[in-house]
Amino acid sequence: MGIEQNRAAASDGDEPRDNIAAAAPALLLSRRALVGTAIALGALPSELLAQGPTKLIAGTYAREGGPGLVPLTASRGGWVAGRPFSTIRNASFGVRAVGNGVRYLLDEQEKGRVGVYDRDLRPLGDFSTLGADPCHAALSPDGGMLAVANYSSGSVAVWRIDRNTGRPTGEAHLAVHTGSGPNRARQAGPHAHWVGFAMGGKLLHAVDLGADAIFAHRLDPRTGAIVSSSLAYRAPAGSGPRHLARHPRLKIAYLVSELANTVTVLTAQLDGTFAAKGSVSTLPAAFAGPSTAAHIALNSSGTRLYVSNRGHDSIAVFAIDAAGGLTLLQHAGSGGRGPRLFLLVEERGEMLVANQRSGNVSRLPLGKDGRLGVAAHGTAIPSVVFLSA
Repeated sequence: MGIEQNRAAASDGDEPRDNIAAAAPALLLSRRALVGTAIALGALPSELLAQGPTKLIAGTYAREGGPGLVPLTASRGGWVAGRPFSTIRNASFGVRAVGNGVRYLLDEQEKGRVGVYDRDLRPLGDFSTLGADPCHAALSPDGGMLAVANYSSGSVAVWRIDRNTGRPTGEAHLAVHTGSGPNRARQAGPHAHWVGFAMGGKLLHAVDLGADAIFAHRLDPRTGAIVSSSLAYRAPAGSGPRHLARHPRLKIAYLVSELANTVTVLTAQLDGTFAAKGSVSTLPAAFAGPSTAAHIALNSSGTRLYVSNRGHDSIAVFAIDAAGGLTLLQHAGSGGRGPRLFLLVEERGEMLVANQRSGNVSRLPLGKDGRLGVAAHGTAIPSVVFLSA
């Protein structure tokens, strides 16, 4: 079904490298400028300081001049950027264990690695992802398994995790996808881009941009072994599916396709497969320029869905109806160029956006109705691609 249980050769990266190289000079800002710099997001009301996270982290790409992992702290004047952790490089994604606060931060490079850190970002160890350019990770609901998607290798790796120490136990279990798509520049081979556990940790879904597919990997929760693999959903040829977001209550998932700039509404079946109910564009009908969809997320109540558009440089906001259907509400400017990942901070009434190309973290006011206000540019963080509480 388009999957091999062995190692595959690396293929194309997340985006064309010539585009990355062209953008890099504009992002080479002084690292000193980050130290103690306040994010110009507007002062935070004092009553909001006691709500929501008071500390965040921002990951950057070293190959584009990123300074490392940048800590952000809430203050009355806004979010303040601290001294970067220069040794935590290429942190394009990460996850945190709920119980002990241990973080797993990806080092997205040709020989991919995962860094393990305690709640104060002190290193606890690191290990290979057994693939190239890891770009997404997930923890199982009980925190006992960690999965990583290796983009350029088109593979996923799964480890059992000691929930007391946060460290992996035993060797990783690896599955390598096969398949390709009609976009030869981006889909010459498989490109795993997202992983997520389902069925209480018995199933791992993996979205593959290069293969135009969502794969389903059956797991042995006791060992983390991949028991079998199959096709969960075949996306339209050339659409380049990137990320999946599950509705908090409905048996619905939303698939954002990077190359097609669409969101597909999927019904989750009992056997782990998906059936498409329909799709909507993430771009305005009149827009004809180049753009690629990136991050997707829902608000906590499951009434709004958000998608970032790189090129149109906007956040698309959709209303979610009682059956999970989508209606476009607005396109809000992202406050920079190349919005990659964004973070909803509902307690503070804001969305923070990592604008990779312009190298800034912008702030968009988040209304009670889920709509977004006008973005403030924020602070300069070269090649910022990841934000997390």
